[in-house]
Amino acid sequence: MKDRQMKIGVLMLGDASVTTMVERARLAEAMGYDAVWVADERFYREVYSCLTHFAGHTSRVLLGPCVTDPFSRHPALTAMAIATLDEISGGRGILGIGAGISGFAELGITRRKPARAIKETIEVIRALLCGGSVDFHGEVINLDQGRLSFVPPRSTIPIYVASNGPFGQRVAGATADGAIMEACASVYEAATFSAEIATGAARAGRDAKGIKRLARLNTCIASDGRAAREAVRPLVARYLGAGRLRSRTLKEQGLEIPAEVLEAVAGAPYAAGIAPYLPLLPLVTDRHVDALTLAGTIQEVTDHALALSRAGIDGIIIRPFAPEGGTIEETIVTFASEVWPRVMARVG
Repeated sequence: MKDRQMKIGVLMLGDASVTTMVERARLAEAMGYDAVWVADERFYREVYSCLTHFAGHTSRVLLGPCVTDPFSRHPALTAMAIATLDEISGGRGILGIGAGISGFAELGITRRKPARAIKETIEVIRALLCGGSVDFHGEVINLDQGRLSFVPPRSTIPIYVASNGPFGQRVAGATADGAIMEACASVYEAATFSAEIATGAARAGRDAKGIKRLARLNTCIASDGRAAREAVRPLVARYLGAGRLRSRTLKEQGLEIPAEVLEAVAGAPYAAGIAPYLPLLPLVTDRHVDALTLAGTIQEVTDHALALSRAGIDGIIIRPFAPEGGTIEETIVTFASEVWPRVMARVG
């Protein structure tokens, strides 16, 4: 534990004005965050436009999508975009890739063999960044003699795979620089996450120790821990009700919602947000919140983050939420200035 370089990042959804997001990116950099990520989420503000704007107003933080996908953007277009961002930012580009879901219904997109699509996407992007013509015919991705018409400043832009399922996590272990898991807030889930990455790495003959494990967590901090949990509880209801983000240890923790209850909210469209899942709120206990988010007082969040660190998590990406009467900016500041120094002091 002594020499581990723990990292922290901030995730923005694109649901605030560009001006507001730029100020939050600047605040994150000033507070010592390592990375600022923007979701490639339909139909919010466009991800690469925002990241490019952030690059002009920051100088140190890494910048990237968390995450883009192989289906709404061809991997060649992603390679072009991330290489351009890397050039504009002076080598600060990072790339998060996941299977995606937002806007797929509206755009008529079919998500086919997602783990395979992610693996093929990484192969194509890395080949394009290295220069030359790429001819690739996979099970999902195809490229006929494609090439970038400029020389990327770096051929080794870090690539992270975001997945809550075993197949995607094994792809991360086999091919990526790091892995991201959303709602990975329990030590049980962190252990399963790490095990799948290690499995993928072993099959590819890689050293799993070199693959970064990042937990992507909805986060809220308040002097009243209950107020912090209330701010993220509706998102937990959506996690549990939609079932899109697999948490494979909920059952062993005694946190599964009865199947007959879940049937009542089954099939709600992604674009509907949290509204269809609000009837589940009476069943969402603090144990559910703590298993899927990072919320509470400064001390509670510190202890929670430290437990994740000890379980093998190498970094935390927060999506900050405001408690009643508070602001998102306060959560960004408090996590970096109050929580993280205490975590690092105890990790070291």
